[in-house]
Amino acid sequence: MLSAHYVGQKTIEIRTSTSVPPGEGEVQIAVAYVGICGTDLHILHGAMDQRITHSGIIGHEMSGTIAAVGPGVDGWADGDAVTVMPLAWDGTCPACLAGHSHICQNLDFIGIDSTGALQEYWNVPASTLVRLPKGMSLAHAALVEPVAVAAHDVRRSGLTAGDKALIIGGGPIGVLIATVAREAGAEVRLFELDPQRRAAAEALGIEVADPRTPDAADAIETWTGGAGADVVFEVSGSAAAVLTATSFVKVRGTLVIVAIHPQPRPIDLHRVFWRELTIVGARVYEREDFERAASLLARGVIPADALITETVPLGETANAFATLENGRAMKVLVDVRAPSLSRSGGPTCAERPGPAAG
Repeated sequence: MLSAHYVGQKTIEIRTSTSVPPGEGEVQIAVAYVGICGTDLHILHGAMDQRITHSGIIGHEMSGTIAAVGPGVDGWADGDAVTVMPLAWDGTCPACLAGHSHICQNLDFIGIDSTGALQEYWNVPASTLVRLPKGMSLAHAALVEPVAVAAHDVRRSGLTAGDKALIIGGGPIGVLIATVAREAGAEVRLFELDPQRRAAAEALGIEVADPRTPDAADAIETWTGGAGADVVFEVSGSAAAVLTATSFVKVRGTLVIVAIHPQPRPIDLHRVFWRELTIVGARVYEREDFERAASLLARGVIPADALITETVPLGETANAFATLENGRAMKVLVDVRAPSLSRSGGPTCAERPGPAAG
């Protein structure tokens, strides 16, 4: 089988290996599509090298069908359409014992801390499987994981119908949060610097502005009647955004930190104190978020076709990373089953033998 490996120094290699049967409690998935996300870009840039101690096969946004069922697995059969909630927890740490296993203190994020989905056949614990709605497009299903992120973020915020929500950062997750919040009955505004991303959000009917313009803050003031937004989602990862985000939150409103900030950021704690604000962290998701995400996609609430900018075969995985990094796409999918040839007809990465993965 073919698999894509991160090998360091911003390099993705395509290798050949032999798949192995699923073990006790595992299933083998014939992977269909894998989405490339911002976390994968962080990996490519070397920011997570201390966590990539396995084969280097990454990828955690995916869809596929079951190809084989291992010993001790019930309730699943060959051909079942699935996605994977890529979290494995120990069940014994204080977080797990308190009922927060999705943020286990020893969490294995599958596709980062252990082998991921960028391979033709992938063995995973059966406990991570999420069944897809009947007839759901496997390409659309590769978006379940990022939609689950957005669903979890909105749920953590306590947002209710009629609330006003400001999202700072109009990348894929920011747009998905806006879409999920709007479906929940909220009024939504989006701040985004990049003109291409602003145009993409506007095409989806989201009201978006460049926060650098002189009237952007005034527009939020007018929209909220001077009160401020009920909820502000910080999705940009920008230090400047964190510093200014509190100025847009109403008295006793909520600021949700969604973006991964690699280092401590200054924040206006006087504003937090003065307005009795709540600051909430929102990391990953729980099973109910995955199930809600699958439902939103199946019902067409999430504009999947509009969000999928490009699809490339497994052999062009490096190109998928480059497209996303250059800001030319909302979501790039790797079609794992497609012929691994470039548009010109030749291989895009050198194929070389590698160890069996699973």
